[in-house]
Amino acid sequence: MATSTSTGGTLRTESLSGLHWLGIALAAVTGVLHLALGVSFVAGSLGSGLGWAFIVAGVGFLGGIAAILLDYRRRLVYLLGIPFTAGQIVIWYVVNAPDFSPPGIGDKIVQVLFVAVLIVLYRRS
Repeated sequence: MATSTSTGGTLRTESLSGLHWLGIALAAVTGVLHLALGVSFVAGSLGSGLGWAFIVAGVGFLGGIAAILLDYRRRLVYLLGIPFTAGQIVIWYVVNAPDFSPPGIGDKIVQVLFVAVLIVLYRRS
């Protein structure tokens, strides 16, 4: 059953599988983490450029979730999400090597799992 949203869009969750919900959960974890870090970086002394990059990444993950929930070009969202997320893993490694933090490692594990989910969803669509 579709549910109307306050913005006039319609949630289309009836076709979502357990794998979709796993992907949504993984994207939410890394998206919220990126938003929180971005806000703290903008407010703190690490510079607003880095903070805004984290905010953009967080919004990207949450925007992807919205697109999936609204059934907006899901196959394209899967395809775009793969390099979007994989690129963040590579950039994180380059910026942080060899000094990796446990939260950073945890986030990258979430992102690797997320990329795997996106690949499976793309191949199935």
